[in-house]
Amino acid sequence: MELQPHTPAGTAGLAALLKDPSRAVAAFDFDGTLAPIVPDPERARAHPGVVPALVRLAPHLAAVVVVTGRPAATAVRYGGFAGVPGLDHLTVLGHYGLERWDAADGVVRAPEEHSGVAALRAELPGLLAGAPEGVWLEDKGHALAVHTRRAQDPDAALALLDAPLREAAARHGLAVEPGRMVLELRPPGVDKGVALTAFLRERDARSVLFAGDDLGDVAAYDAVDALRSRQGVAGIPGVLVCSAPTTGEPPVRALADRADLIVHGPEGVVELMDALAEALGA
Repeated sequence: MELQPHTPAGTAGLAALLKDPSRAVAAFDFDGTLAPIVPDPERARAHPGVVPALVRLAPHLAAVVVVTGRPAATAVRYGGFAGVPGLDHLTVLGHYGLERWDAADGVVRAPEEHSGVAALRAELPGLLAGAPEGVWLEDKGHALAVHTRRAQDPDAALALLDAPLREAAARHGLAVEPGRMVLELRPPGVDKGVALTAFLRERDARSVLFAGDDLGDVAAYDAVDALRSRQGVAGIPGVLVCSAPTTGEPPVRALADRADLIVHGPEGVVELMDALAEALGA
């Protein structure tokens, strides 16, 4: 594929990345970006081209990081990232940054569970007892996700559950993160934008590329926009990539309308990584 962002900001971000890749960070969401969306999240696996593309690209950059709502260990397992030569400096930020796994030592670091998550975990089965058939609860440890993808009318089921889930989350001091046919309830003040900004600061990055596909990635888009709007040394050029669904669904407008570059699902993300690696001489 050709590396041609269609916005001035994206063009500037790509130019900065290619000029000084040793201070560039490439960041990726997992589901819908590196892994195809599937009806059962437990069956999600990274596109087979992801690991080879990362191995080709990563040595040229300051860092590659996966920023996901999944538990870090789950993303590592489903991605096939552990023990891969060439991915020694890969980092996975799980639970929107609450957890961290570094390939260098293979250890997952995480804080203690938020008390509100434990309380809501006990309450949710009763709250969901009258939910439409097909609605199910995914326990992520540091967060809880209510999925409606398997329901006969996923959107109607989501609309029905929205208010009671938000009320329950508020009682326990939790935030609600909407996505495609899912509502995730998690501790407040945690999102992909906060996680990505902290990681870029840690690596002293001078450019960033972020690719995502769903509403949970809006915060990361906001973070990149905020960084590239700053002047002087405080500013960081960046490229925003939208991974559009390949299932016939429209892309999430909150991302597609702001993206510098739109690719077609995980396969398109792999093509993007390969094109970047080729541009960098890999």
